[in-house]
Formats: sequence, structure tokens, C-alpha cells
Amino acid sequence: MTVTDPPKRDESEGRERVILDVLQLGARGDGLAEIDGRRIFVPFGLPGDRVVAELEGDRARILEVLTASARRVSPACPNFQTCGGCSLQHLATPDYLEFKRSLVVRALASAGLTPDVEAPRAAGAGTRRRAAFAAARQDGAVRFGFHGRKSWRIETITGCTVITPGLAAFLPALEALARVCAPRKGGLSVTVIETLTGYDVALTGLGRDLPADERAALVARAGDPRLARLSVEGEIILERAPPAIKVGGVFLTPPPGGFLQASSASEGEMISLVLGALSGARHVADLFAGSGTFSLPLAAAGTRVHAIESQADALKALAAAARNAAGLKPVTTERRDLFTRPLTASELAAYDGVVIDPPRAGAEAQARRLAEGGPGRIVSVSCDAQTFARDLAILVSGGYRIDRVVPIDQFSYSHHIEIIACLSRRTAGRSRKGRP
Repeated sequence: MTVTDPPKRDESEGRERVILDVLQLGARGDGLAEIDGRRIFVPFGLPGDRVVAELEGDRARILEVLTASARRVSPACPNFQTCGGCSLQHLATPDYLEFKRSLVVRALASAGLTPDVEAPRAAGAGTRRRAAFAAARQDGAVRFGFHGRKSWRIETITGCTVITPGLAAFLPALEALARVCAPRKGGLSVTVIETLTGYDVALTGLGRDLPADERAALVARAGDPRLARLSVEGEIILERAPPAIKVGGVFLTPPPGGFLQASSASEGEMISLVLGALSGARHVADLFAGSGTFSLPLAAAGTRVHAIESQADALKALAAAARNAAGLKPVTTERRDLFTRPLTASELAAYDGVVIDPPRAGAEAQARRLAEGGPGRIVSVSCDAQTFARDLAILVSGGYRIDRVVPIDQFSYSHHIEIIACLSRRTAGRSRKGRP
């Protein structure tokens, strides 16, 4: 259906006001409508909505909802629609989870794959332990919060329903730190992780060395006992206690600003899936290993692990955790750029299992080497459905079967999705579905 009434022009604004029927959700969570065969993106629109909207190019801003979709609910967060973090709080939970699943199904189908995709395992609200905030001097004052939707403007927030309650309560202390060194040009990134020993705060994006007076002011503002560690551009300014998290029963201190899964509950789901898929493996290669999210639990479960990662600080943290833990099978580490130097078929012959968890760009070069001569079992972990599907198609063409695909929804109310696929080598026959 297209425009249901003739377009009306608002002379004061110089933009068309139209009545639109929202037909479906796009891949980024925007509603989709049509005008004379032209696709229109309708942020915060849902299938079944009839809205009055103002057109600007191929986008429409909702002015009034004439008929609300049966899927529409009241968002829980007062910052929804101004903060750029969440885009789907207005969608009922069953429909939201099916939308997340559909993102994976559609991406796989676009690569010619049609395996069964399980229902997403959702972390839910109030579970995010890691978040990145922004601070900058805007409108003559320091603003702290999240960037607005498709904007560099920082929207101050009054709490957040996605992060943990403890982290939400820590926001005033974070803002106090950010105010000390918010740059006059550009913006400051404030990344915080909730750990067992307190909050690990990393400030980046200054674009300059930290002067002595600002360093002293930061230390003076860092008196909150909940703060475990404070770093600026990777340099530790203050550490009351090493920030510690528990990964599969093993204590780990991540490097300053280091990557961790956003939700500890989702991380636990992912670890469980990896351990189950690689149960009984004697020697596993953990590719793009990070600080050991999978290496450490695998070693604790009785598997020898060779962890490969390009970031030296992440490998150092992994090695220290393995060294300090009792009862682990050996964990060896190798610093290597798997984009430019993927493991070859001859190197892969040493392992009977692989777990691969690349960044958003995926691991096309490594997938091709695995297709040429990988081990009997592979677990593929991804945060991007399109590159995930591309790499799985390469593995399937090389003789692998897709046994399971499990979406992990740890980025609540957004269009982002984590995915795990468990694969095994086929003994006969080939199928683009990834099944014999």
C-alpha cells in the first residue's frame, strides 16, 4: 500500500506531510513504507501502523500515529527516541525476538543457506555490564550521555533500562570524571565495565597528552570506592583493585579498555554452546581469541587450547589468567593477524576443533583455509549477520554441515545480534542448507 491520502504540504516547514502505512521492519529496525513504489524509512514505525509523517528524502518523521500496530507497546525508558541506543523498545517482546531471528534467517538466505535457526536467547533488560558513553563540550557546556539517533549531539540521560542497575547508579561518578577532561573539539569516549571488584573505566579520544593538572584533577575526582581502575588512552591512572571477571570459572583481569561481551548472562550462554559443540576435543584452536572468553573455559573443561589474537594486551591478560588458575589444561598463545596470515590447512591439521570469533568484518580468508582443510568441528561466533552468512557459505561449500544456529540477543532493543553456529564435516553429499 502506498500513500492513503493525497500528500499535504506544510507551507511553514516546506516539507510534505503524508499519511503512510508501515508495511514491515527493515534490517536496522526502521519501519518501511512506500510512496509510488519508492521505499521510505520510518524510524519507530511498526508494521500495521498508519501514521502522519513528514518527508525528508527517503526518510519520514512520525508526527502522529493514527492507527497503532497491534505489536506496539509503551517503551519502558524515558530516553527512548532521543537517545540513540535503543530502536525497538516499542515492539512487543515476542515480535521483537522474532525480528531478531529473522535478521539471521534473511542473511543466511541471501548466502543461499537455509538451516534451522533457533529462537534467540535473550539477556533481557538490565543485564548489560559494558557500555560506552560520550562526553563533549556542546552548547557552551559539557554534555555526558549517549549520542542521539544519527547525530553527533550528545543526549543526557536519566538512567538506562538496558545497563545493570549498579552501572546505572554509577553514572553520576562517570560524568564527574568525564567533565575533567572533555575536549573542546571532538568527543571523549567513556567506556565502563562492571566487574567483580568494581567499575573499570577507560577514557579515550582526547587527541592529546593528559596535562599534569588534569591528571591530578582526575585522581581527585576518582574518590568513589566503587571505581576499581581508571585509565586514559590505555595508561592506568589509578587502580584500587585489579578489575576481575569470571570466565567459565576462571578469574580474568581484562586490559584497560579491552573487549568483553556486553552481558555476562549472554557470555555464559555462548560459553555453554561452545563447550557443548567441542565436547571431547583434545586440542582446539581459538581464533581471534581476545582475552580468552572461550580459551579459558575450554582449558578448564579439559581441552588443550592454542589461542591466536592480534592484540598483545589481550593475549597478555589471557596468559596471566591461565597461569594463575589451577587445574587448567595447557593454554598456549600466539600473536598473529589472521586477516593477513590465516592458519593454513597444514597448520589446522594439529587441531580437532576450532572456535572462531572475528570482529564485524568476519574472517573470509580464514574461512577459505578452513574449507580447504579444517578439523571435524568448528564453532563460528559472529556479531554481524551478513559476514557470518558469507563465511558459513564458504565452509559449507568446503564440506561442512551446519548443525545448529543460535542467535544471542545481548544487545537488547537494538538491531544488533550475536550468532553462534556449530558445524561438522560431512561424510557424504552436499547441501546448500548445510545439512546432508
